[in-house]
Amino acid sequence: MGNTKSGAVSKEILEELKLNTKFTETEIVQWYENFKRQCPTGRITKEEFQAIYSKFFPDSDAQNYSQHVFRSFDTNDDGTLDFKEYIIALHMTSTGKTTRKLEWAFSLFDVDKNGYITKSEVKEICTAIFKLIPKDEVARLPGDENTAEKRADKLWNFFDKGETERVAEGEFIQGVLENDEALRLIQYQPSK
Repeated sequence: MGNTKSGAVSKEILEELKLNTKFTETEIVQWYENFKRQCPTGRITKEEFQAIYSKFFPDSDAQNYSQHVFRSFDTNDDGTLDFKEYIIALHMTSTGKTTRKLEWAFSLFDVDKNGYITKSEVKEICTAIFKLIPKDEVARLPGDENTAEKRADKLWNFFDKGETERVAEGEFIQGVLENDEALRLIQYQPSK
């Protein structure tokens, strides 16, 4: 959030973002000016975020997935994203280190925010990811991942856990780092 009275990002937020992202002061200030133009209230609602997100996936159903992405970035659970949450989200998904991105991915899969991932949470997120994949691309997927359920089962098997067991953050990060196939399954990269 910035100093909304003056229209400038606060020094405290600026310093924190410079420390925790790879963005320069100039870039952060530019992002803030653009953010304030797009979101005069200084906050993005879930609905605004979904509308923005869906533009990146025009041939897909991004609503479910964007709700999970929004939840993972709304760190204070107030139902909106302020500038700081927005920039950290931008950093994590674009320029962050692999481990930091996997920490974010864990928070995405940890639907109930209890610090663990269950197979049902993996299925929920894989279903949302699957809806991002255009039908013509689904037809070209391997037989063991051509449905959301198969994709979730394949991902879950990489963690060597039973149906009712759960995966902690460290296990998740290590499991995905050690297996390129698991890394591919936790995301969707458009082929265009």
